[in-house]
Amino acid sequence: MGDKVVYPMHGAGIIEAIEEKEILGERRKYYVMRMPIGDMKVMVPMNSVDHIGLREVVDEHTIEKVLDRMKRKDVGDTSNWSRRYRANLDKMKSGDIYEVADVVRTLMLREEEKGLSTGERKMLENAKQILISELALARNLKEEQAFELIDRVIFGKN
Repeated sequence: MGDKVVYPMHGAGIIEAIEEKEILGERRKYYVMRMPIGDMKVMVPMNSVDHIGLREVVDEHTIEKVLDRMKRKDVGDTSNWSRRYRANLDKMKSGDIYEVADVVRTLMLREEEKGLSTGERKMLENAKQILISELALARNLKEEQAFELIDRVIFGKN
């Protein structure tokens, strides 16, 4: 209990308990995770942990590498919207913090430069929540502090 983990597409949380539940006639054990951002609880089937990509929150060294990588100003592929959207969705599903950070960086820069479609704006908000939740847990930051950190790194704002 108390482990800090990342659930891809949902973000980082803290395992608070293990519960056994019967759902659709099948008894299973679940990790009960508290997601500090959004203050919700998520139940993750223990036998699906590897399949869904649950992993530990990254360490400080990795956070530094992620933040350095987010300073790049290139927006990458400018191909059509649907191809870009699918590529970004795949990056987010991977659960890899570098990939999620790339989605946040490229979409924030693209938004600043050209604006985003409704779908990409929603994706940016989701990717930010995932990244912010991990930054907050890894560095013991409040949500606002993690958001400001991302803004500062990408746009050089103080």
